[in-house]
Amino acid sequence: MNELISVVLRTLFFYFFIIVLYRIMGKREIGQLGIIDLIISILMAELVAISIEDVEKSLWVTILPLSLLTVLEILLAFISIKSRWFRSLFGGKTSLIICEGKVNYKEMIKQRYSMDDLLISLRQKEIKDIEEVEYAFLEPNGKLSIFKYNFFHTNTTYPMPLILDGSINKKTLEYLGHDEDWLKNKLAYKHLSISEIFYAFYKKNKIYIITNAEL
Repeated sequence: MNELISVVLRTLFFYFFIIVLYRIMGKREIGQLGIIDLIISILMAELVAISIEDVEKSLWVTILPLSLLTVLEILLAFISIKSRWFRSLFGGKTSLIICEGKVNYKEMIKQRYSMDDLLISLRQKEIKDIEEVEYAFLEPNGKLSIFKYNFFHTNTTYPMPLILDGSINKKTLEYLGHDEDWLKNKLAYKHLSISEIFYAFYKKNKIYIITNAEL
């Protein structure tokens, strides 16, 4: 009987303790979890399960590693914000699956994303036909972001990122048919260097820039 009460109390304790930890980490839903978040969540679940099953062990044996994982997650999230390389390495990159109504099969193969996956995602967005979609992006969390054609089914220009956090987006340059020298020359004309730019995107044959000084 005492063991049963101990299991119940431990379950209630860790239920509220995990809620507090997730509030500290700022996570709202499973769909927002990246690879690092998912791994930490699994480790947390395993630690709690072991602690609830083994009532002989002190709660601190579980509380300490849970707290350490929380601090680790916050630290890695901070590094991810500061380092685009780290964010891309562990969080993944956004992939352009449909561009101007055309399916990018090469990118789908690279991401191991099948036509069935694409059609399922479209149906979940209540889209019956691929021809309704102008742009579709496969996000790092596995979700598909979709931009439908306008009423007149005319092509619109999507703002394509050129520079983000001081790093050049080579895929955009490749798509535009330009190289890094072209971009650097454009910036030099504005008396700017790549290190000074927080975000730059290309739209309607024009480069729009947000510098670090404007933040």
